[in-house]
Amino acid sequence: MSNSTADDRRVAVVTGGARGLGLAIGQRMSRDGVRCALWDIDVERATHAARALPGARAYRVDVTDHAAVEAATQEVLYDFGQIDILINSAGANGPIAPLVDYPLDAWRQLISLNLDGVFHCCRAVGKVMIERDRGRIVNMSSIGGKEGNAGASCYAAAKAGVIALTKAFGKELALTGIRVNCVAPAAIDTEILDQVTPEFKAAVIAKIPMGRLGRPEEVAHLVNWLASEECTFCTGAVFDISGGRATY
Repeated sequence: MSNSTADDRRVAVVTGGARGLGLAIGQRMSRDGVRCALWDIDVERATHAARALPGARAYRVDVTDHAAVEAATQEVLYDFGQIDILINSAGANGPIAPLVDYPLDAWRQLISLNLDGVFHCCRAVGKVMIERDRGRIVNMSSIGGKEGNAGASCYAAAKAGVIALTKAFGKELALTGIRVNCVAPAAIDTEILDQVTPEFKAAVIAKIPMGRLGRPEEVAHLVNWLASEECTFCTGAVFDISGGRATY
């Protein structure tokens, strides 16, 4: 049962939607009439963000908790009546440290957020999409998941896992009306860079041939197309947006 009113606009679940890439993606899709369900652990900030997006709602969701993700999926279905798009953008960089010294607790927490969270959301929302035989899923990976960055072994491992998960899920759903893809940005100018040292930030910029950080809106434009009905023959694919850094 749903308390939503009739509305033919598509509905997107955007994890990490309160800030950074998640917010930029929500803003871009809203311009095309998509109604956004912003999932974030910081519900106060997500609520503030949702107020600026027509038809959007905020939900406090911890994507590392599968039961919470399942419950939030049902809440969105009740509120909107459908889920057409899933954007997995929640994530964190975590500590910068050599692998042999990497904090064990931080490793577990980051894998849980950056990889398990994507699995939880794909699992819960994927079931809804399969019932309707339609949908678009875009997972946020990273150039670090393809190349690795020294000192960020956990982040790289998790983001490589997102790439593999995307490829596998895309193949599983290839004969359906659902498309599953991921985006692998280089360093983007968002708050997540506040978690790293100035030296690490300078090092990743130095690897980008264009010599600058990417902008959130640049990533949002690419994600918006992947989430659109125009994206029909791409699935299980990785889309680079790296200022020339990507080599494969």
